[in-house]
Amino acid sequence: MQLLLRDYPRETWPDHPDFTASIQNWMGAHQMFRQLTAITQTDTEKLIDGGIEQYRYTRRLSHFGNLLVRNLHGHHGWEDHSFFPELNRADPRFEHGLDMLEGDHVVLDDVLDRFKRQGNRIVQLEYLDPNAVLEEAKHLHGLTEEIGQFLTRHLSDEEDLAVPILLHHKLRG
Repeated sequence: MQLLLRDYPRETWPDHPDFTASIQNWMGAHQMFRQLTAITQTDTEKLIDGGIEQYRYTRRLSHFGNLLVRNLHGHHGWEDHSFFPELNRADPRFEHGLDMLEGDHVVLDDVLDRFKRQGNRIVQLEYLDPNAVLEEAKHLHGLTEEIGQFLTRHLSDEEDLAVPILLHHKLRG
C-alpha cells in the first residue's frame, strides 16, 4: 500500500501542482468526520461529568450525531461505488489496498448502526425517561471512542493510499 507514498510523502502534498481542490475537499470531508466524532465524544463526556445540561446534550447529539452518520454513509458509499473503482482503474497495483478500505466500510457500517441506535435511544429517553439518559450516555461514550479510533486509522490509511495515486496519475484535476 505504501508503494507510491514513498514517492509522494504526505508532507509534500499541499505543494504538489496536482493537489487540486477536489482532493482538498475530499480530505476536508475526512476532517469534518473527525470533528463531528470529537463533538459527540466531548459532549458525552461533558454530560457524564455534569458539564452540560441533559436537554442541551440530547439536542446536540441529535444534530451532530445525525450529521456524522448521514455524511459518513454517503461519503463511503460514493467512495465504494465511484472513487475507489476510479483509483483501481488508474493503478490496479492497489487493488488489495482498496479492497481493505472497502472492507473497513463494512465494519464502519456496523459501528455507525450501533451508534445510531444508541443515540436514538438517548434522544427518545429524554422525553420518555429522562433519569435513564445518563446511564445510556455512558454506553454511547464507548461507541464514540470506537468510532474515533477507527476513523483515525481508516482515514489516514485511505488518504495515504488514494492521494499518491491521484497525484501520480494526475486525477481529479
